[in-house]
Amino acid sequence: MTHYEQPGFVLWMTGLSGAGKTTIALILVDELKRRGLKVERLDGDVVRQSLTRDLGFSKEDRDKNIERVSFVAKLLSRNGVACICSFISPYQTVRDQVRKETTNFIEVYVDAPLEVVMERDVKGLYEKAIAGEIPNFTGISDPFEAPVNPEIHVHTDRQTPQESADMIVEYLEERGLIEVGVRELEN
Repeated sequence: MTHYEQPGFVLWMTGLSGAGKTTIALILVDELKRRGLKVERLDGDVVRQSLTRDLGFSKEDRDKNIERVSFVAKLLSRNGVACICSFISPYQTVRDQVRKETTNFIEVYVDAPLEVVMERDVKGLYEKAIAGEIPNFTGISDPFEAPVNPEIHVHTDRQTPQESADMIVEYLEERGLIEVGVRELEN
């Protein structure tokens, strides 16, 4: 059996709250692990419970949050790990900085119109933000800068999560970051 040297990469999923970043990321983690790859998932909600719980949601704190995450993503990607990051990350300059610091950075715009993400919002966060109960809420009282030129642009109002994930996997195969159609390694 030949040893496959897995290249590391950072799949950076950006989009509004409720756009589908985490849902798609979970599908991707399952698919890449099924193919025998080393994968780690960094998710906004999870990271804020541990690595960045001391930070709020001001622009400065959001930038600091992404700075810490990009350090972890840099370590993982340069050591041959597929790092799937799901963060609103609303500012283009911050995403561009992550691109400069990580190995094989791929920006994925998980796009859904504001009306759609508001309909999906089971926690009522958008409603609270509109009522002024949540300050600095991206898409309502804080800006979201849509990616200027993402490598991948999925439209979750028109695609299923699986279709979006399949599109991302196809891109990874085309770029040579994962082998085409490789199945789970046999023991």
